[in-house]
Amino acid sequence: MRWLPLIVLIALLPQDVPKPESKAENTRLNEHLKFFEPYVGKTYRGEFANSTPEKPIFDIARWERALNGQAVRVLHSVNNGDYGGESIMMWDSKSEKITFWYFTTAGFHTTGTLQIDGNKWISIEKVTGNANGITEVKATSEPTAEGGFVTKSEYFKNGKWEPGSERSYQVAEDAQVIFK
Repeated sequence: MRWLPLIVLIALLPQDVPKPESKAENTRLNEHLKFFEPYVGKTYRGEFANSTPEKPIFDIARWERALNGQAVRVLHSVNNGDYGGESIMMWDSKSEKITFWYFTTAGFHTTGTLQIDGNKWISIEKVTGNANGITEVKATSEPTAEGGFVTKSEYFKNGKWEPGSERSYQVAEDAQVIFK
């Protein structure tokens, strides 16, 4: 009999109250973003190719489902917040491309597109406000057998393409994205 008031209360609630999403619904992405499902909900630690034990350089990146699955959000920070940023990628039905926006703690931002090529993704982005003179970035990322991915980039600076950075990411669920 103790449960009767609770049952009556539940029966009186409006019937159009949204139900919590199931775990499957929480991971559902727009069909054009499904390529990224294996990364969503995970945190990665990426070692830069030029990192050394004396001077480690690492990136922590957290991939999340955003906007009811219409977007993927990636938060990242380098060396515990020395630099970081946030990306939002969405399907743009007008251009029929995955478009993204990237905002940084250094005060500049980028806009770009992503192309899926087999098992890798390629980004091309226009940079606005970079203090180092970089105006474009090209990056290619591809998965590794261990469940991570490798990203290699190039920077357009002073009228020519220059080598950028290379990072090798592995799942690191305990890692934290830190902004100072």
